Amino acid sequence: MTSLSSSAAAARATFVMPSSRPASGGRRMMARLVTRAAASSPKLPSGRKLRVAVVGGGPAGGAAAEALAKGGVETVLIERKLDNCKPCGGAIPLCMVSEFDLPLDLIDRKVRKMKMISPSNVAVDIGGTLAPHEYIGMVRREVLDAHLRSRAEGAGAQVVNGLFLRYEAPKEPNGSYLVHYNHYDSSNGKAGGEKRTFEVDAIVGADGANSRVAKEMGAGDYEYAIAFQERVRIPDGKMKYYEELAEMYVGDDVSPDFYGWVFPKCDHVAVGTGTVTHKPDIKKFQAATRLRAKDRIEGGKIIRVEAHPIPEHPRPKRVAGRVTLVGDAAGYVTKCSGEGIYFAAKSGRMCAEAIVAGSANGTRMVEESDLRKYLAEFDRLYWPTYKVLDVLQKVFYRSNAAREAFVEMCADDYVQRMTFDSYLYKRVVPGNPLEDIKLAVNTIGSLVRATALRREMEKVTL
Repeated sequence: MTSLSSSAAAARATFVMPSSRPASGGRRMMARLVTRAAASSPKLPSGRKLRVAVVGGGPAGGAAAEALAKGGVETVLIERKLDNCKPCGGAIPLCMVSEFDLPLDLIDRKVRKMKMISPSNVAVDIGGTLAPHEYIGMVRREVLDAHLRSRAEGAGAQVVNGLFLRYEAPKEPNGSYLVHYNHYDSSNGKAGGEKRTFEVDAIVGADGANSRVAKEMGAGDYEYAIAFQERVRIPDGKMKYYEELAEMYVGDDVSPDFYGWVFPKCDHVAVGTGTVTHKPDIKKFQAATRLRAKDRIEGGKIIRVEAHPIPEHPRPKRVAGRVTLVGDAAGYVTKCSGEGIYFAAKSGRMCAEAIVAGSANGTRMVEESDLRKYLAEFDRLYWPTYKVLDVLQKVFYRSNAAREAFVEMCADDYVQRMTFDSYLYKRVVPGNPLEDIKLAVNTIGSLVRATALRREMEKVTL
């Protein structure tokens, strides 16, 4: 980009915070990041910092806003619903607890055992290979999200309750983006909010699968799943069963292309399912999931019903000028497992760190190339994980016979060690060649046996 002209610098030297400009129409915090920008990056006028709007206050937005504020960037986080309870299984890997300095009281349950249950109700116990300190954390999104936003605010970000509407791109090189939003304030008596605007130098879209930022920047569409979840309060005696245990159900009855789950929370369980290919049938799949888990959740009371889209792959475009996407808005949810919380928070932080680095701690203008560095590093680290899980879904979720083989394969200790190491620490673990050959033979055998069983069952039902 060209250098910042003196007249443009003067016009943008004062940043009007969004709350003041109505529109005319045990915890270790992240250390301050000190970096250097490229010499070609234009310096900002003396006395003013780089200004960034983070749209969305989930894990991606909260992590991004905290890192930006700590890095010296003037940050505004816009979230439309500060008490949002997103329908989400709420599972987080062990590495997220340490990487994001999460207090342990945020974690409702430490899951150390999991039952994988096949279409024919064959159950395989998973978790025997975990070390005593290892677990999968179960959180409620409304609690986790509020915590991350609070940390961002504590670091210096301004958290605004509002709905992002659109933005206007700069009309000159290094010019400002004009953000339009509805500001929610109970004191003004306007149920729909008050229309306001403010200017920023860059925008981070962290506003989920239905991202308005993505639509504004022409990021393109992606395939998505519908997740449906009920929070069920069950009797204490039955809740004891789920103290350190989660269940996953596979089969055409609970989902033709995903899985059903029962995940424990603080005083209830989350029972849900999802699908990409048969969205109109989601309630039928949910009923089947409840039926499969009937003996363990019978007598429970549904206290909340939730539904939400989940992206199935990254968007075709994730950056345009000084606007970029993170988390679900970018499409960072894995196939097969449907995991997105860690990748949302990680992408938000990585994006923010790239902005801090490119702006020399908020003293220089950033460029599209700075944001592309975040994309390149994220893809380098996590693209193999996405591809592996994509292949697993295509191989093992295509039929009940394949799912039976998948569950049988999960009984193998080597598979469990590899799976948990990859999940808990977010890395594709290199395997043992001999064990890999053995696993391949066993997998083929499982597929053959399951297919033969399916054919016999079809004969019986004819």
